[in-house]
Amino acid sequence: MLPMGQRPFLSAGGAAGAGAMLLCSLTLTLILLAVSGTKCDVKEFCAACSGVPGIPGSPGLPGRDGRDGVKGDPGPPGPIGPPGGMPGSPGHDGLIGPPGPPGERGDKGEPGERGPPGPPAYPDEELQTTLHDIRHQILQLMGALSLQGSVLAVGEKVFSTNGQVVDFDAIRESCARAGGRIAVPKSLEENAAIASFVTKHNTYAYLGLEEGPTAGDFYYLDGAPVNYTNWYPGEPRGRGKEKCVEMYTDGQWNDRSCLQYRLAICEF
Repeated sequence: MLPMGQRPFLSAGGAAGAGAMLLCSLTLTLILLAVSGTKCDVKEFCAACSGVPGIPGSPGLPGRDGRDGVKGDPGPPGPIGPPGGMPGSPGHDGLIGPPGPPGERGDKGEPGERGPPGPPAYPDEELQTTLHDIRHQILQLMGALSLQGSVLAVGEKVFSTNGQVVDFDAIRESCARAGGRIAVPKSLEENAAIASFVTKHNTYAYLGLEEGPTAGDFYYLDGAPVNYTNWYPGEPRGRGKEKCVEMYTDGQWNDRSCLQYRLAICEF
């Protein structure tokens, strides 16, 4: 747009072109008026051909930044970079998994060095007595069961027989081998227990007694004097010739030769 009071400068070619365009516009206007029969005053403007485009103006100032738009979707991950970077810090430990199946048993290792001796046992007399009693009971049962026969517990004793019938020395040896000795009663109750074996097997049994240097005086096999007897009336009467003692089926005693075969009964 030119300033007011100034006219655009046209070259000779530009003036000729402009005149041609103006003439074309007037001719077209007259043709249209003649066709439509419309009268046109000099002061009115009628439709004409398009004019020549003007010179584009200079660009204006830049506009203000618009508002931030909505955040777009994340793009696809990029390619993995080349190795060689510094490793990151280790992550946290994960949850402990279930235990796996046990492996095969390994070879037995060599024994280790012997450790230092431990402190001495506490001298608890009651505990020592209890342990002694338990040990004694275990030995009793082991010895009685080793005969693989009848077992009968009376008081603190355990009587047992395997049903064998042998002489006195053989009974003494078999009872000692089992950890006991030939049964001998020291009370009425013990005498009845031994007599039950004699009655069951219907065989007399040797008792753990031996005659001493004086005829008619009998002692236990450890040399202690006898504190309980159940002699048959008139016994003993072997007068030094019958060194052993046997029990009848009714539980009464009789002195007898040690070479007879009698039921083997042991006590533990």
